[in-house]
Amino acid sequence: QVQLVESGGGLVQAGGSLRLSCTASGRTTAYSLGWLRQAPGKEREFVASIAWSGDITLYADSVKGRFTISRDNAKNAVYLQMDSLKPEDSAVYHCAAAATVQAMTNNVPSYWGQGTQVTVSS
Repeated sequence: QVQLVESGGGLVQAGGSLRLSCTASGRTTAYSLGWLRQAPGKEREFVASIAWSGDITLYADSVKGRFTISRDNAKNAVYLQMDSLKPEDSAVYHCAAAATVQAMTNNVPSYWGQGTQVTVSS
């Protein structure tokens, strides 16, 4: 079992930045970590993922060049730096763990957290 707790969401103006953090506990070794998001009335979608080693990162086209994912295995943590935020980035962001980065990309994580709200005003 893996438990995930997110923090760092909030309200920001368009063009601004936020940094999301997620702390993982339990049997986290070798899991890829990442972020999914879900806006009201929309399907949950993949945002970014990073392999256990940190040498592979994947991003949704909609956030590529604006968001950066990183992880610190010593702290069992994963981060999402979000820059140049747009109103369409508003959603609940969920930290997730998956067996592979591809599984995260395919929106089939093994575990996910409760989420943190990100609201971008225009």
